[in-house]
Amino acid sequence: MKTIRMEEMNWVDIGDAIKSGFTTVVIGIGSTEQHGPHLPTHTDTIIGDILANKIALKLENALQAQTIRVGCSDHHLSFPGTISLEKDTLKAIIFDYVRSLSKHGFQKIIFIPSHGGNFVATQEAIEELQSKYQDIKIIGYTNILKFIMYEWQIANEFGITNEEAGVHAGEVETSQVLALAENQVRKERFKPGYLGSYSAEIEKLVYEKGISALSEIGVLGDPTHADMEKGKVYIEKLADNLTNDIRKLLSSKK
Repeated sequence: MKTIRMEEMNWVDIGDAIKSGFTTVVIGIGSTEQHGPHLPTHTDTIIGDILANKIALKLENALQAQTIRVGCSDHHLSFPGTISLEKDTLKAIIFDYVRSLSKHGFQKIIFIPSHGGNFVATQEAIEELQSKYQDIKIIGYTNILKFIMYEWQIANEFGITNEEAGVHAGEVETSQVLALAENQVRKERFKPGYLGSYSAEIEKLVYEKGISALSEIGVLGDPTHADMEKGKVYIEKLADNLTNDIRKLLSSKK
């Protein structure tokens, strides 16, 4: 096949792929929200899309369904351009993805959220769906702390601290977008945002009062040392780590 992206395929070739054993489908769940003054609002979506693509390729015999481009981003609504879904709306979209894809012969459906606000909704949706669709495996990578730790571990290998790496528009995400869409990055606007620790208390503050309560520019981290080549490494190693964990989840489920 020339591509595993179903949006680039026709129904005949998709059907033939499923019949030949491509019975796993991977879906990224991104967002449309501010990412500081230097990154585009589809940052989480393009990162989630490439992660889903690489994970599907690494799993083998997997196709990639179209990435969900809008997520739960109420805590970013004080910044222009952010579009946010209610949690129940995102869950309804996930339900409809599974309802549709389950009709075509897919046996494993995997969701990859790449935006923090989507993890809880994704987990809740999967728990509800798995009880309804007992003949197929439905999983999601919903361990946000492990997701962040993987990114920080890779950043530390480059001499980047956890605080600089950040969790939103910091060194890690900025490097990733430089690798994926350099022409959309405003390098002249690189500026540190919140550089304190990211604890459970801080996370609660962000979700209750919005990210602007921590950073007036909407950045948690420091993009100053972001680099395209590091971005490529972040994406590849993160995809490797997530794929390994997903294989374990697939083998542990009924």
